[in-house]
Amino acid sequence: MTTRLATVFGGSGFLGRHLVQRLATKGWRVRVAVRNPEDAAYLQPLGDVGQVVPVFAEITDEASTRAAVLGAQWVFNTVGILVERGRNRFQAVHEDGARHIAAAAKAADAKALVHVSAIGADARSPSAYARSKAAGEAAVLAAFPTAVILRPSVVFGPEDSFINRFASLSSISPVLPVFVTDGHLLPAAGAGGCPLFGSGGTKLQPVYVGDVADAMVAAAASSDHAGKIFELGGPQVFSLKELLELVLAVTGRRRLLLPLPMAMARLQAFFLQFLPNPPLTPDQVKLLAKDNVVNADLPGLAALGIVPAAIETVVPSYLGRFTNPYAPR
Repeated sequence: MTTRLATVFGGSGFLGRHLVQRLATKGWRVRVAVRNPEDAAYLQPLGDVGQVVPVFAEITDEASTRAAVLGAQWVFNTVGILVERGRNRFQAVHEDGARHIAAAAKAADAKALVHVSAIGADARSPSAYARSKAAGEAAVLAAFPTAVILRPSVVFGPEDSFINRFASLSSISPVLPVFVTDGHLLPAAGAGGCPLFGSGGTKLQPVYVGDVADAMVAAAASSDHAGKIFELGGPQVFSLKELLELVLAVTGRRRLLLPLPMAMARLQAFFLQFLPNPPLTPDQVKLLAKDNVVNADLPGLAALGIVPAAIETVVPSYLGRFTNPYAPR
């Protein structure tokens, strides 16, 4: 069996599992560093016997982080949270944890470190999530200057919590909100079409999870990418309204799309944040106020040799359980 070893932090998560699969297929031994190795046992059949090995690691604990990267040539950090709960705080996960991983990878003399951040990472952002992502990037590059930073837009795929959430909501609610910043409560005089939705809400550039996993492997494979920041997006930019329309078309449902001002989003988020798994938080509303699309001045998937998959070619393959059985065929 190959002696090449890669450590994937967060390997049992949405993005991590796709990365583990690709590394195993390429013959790497994969150490899946997670809080609960038993929860990652389902990944073992992705490789030969003993090729994929879940191990305990708590990224806020330097000792277990160092142990997880010992002997690894490649190290990947896919750990991230969207909502703060208990000890899972943005700073602890996105900044302190990222720093520990980078320092451990450097001490272990790893050849490559790939760190997953997010489009919108900005130290001056009003969003605590975005500020923590920026702080994490700075911490990683300070500890491991040749690390590669990948900033994906919203990631979609079979296990996502993005498109699936829209589809789930559309299956139970007759009305779907579209939060807009430039819409009108009444049609504007002389305006063509309906101006209620303005530009359709936040602009997003959804990227397929498999393309992001491929990007991580490509980023680690060449020293030409060392120290660079890549922004990853799909081939098309969508407004929030357009994405909802796409989901409805795929699932065969007709729902009322209701334009709402961001003030209403903030009000809803204030109450929703107290749910065990909140669909919207005040910090996420701050993120929604800014478009989530790639910066044309930074390299992207093309620079890593990847042609991005169109969302329309992937989404129908995994929304079957939400399809309206009475929709005309």
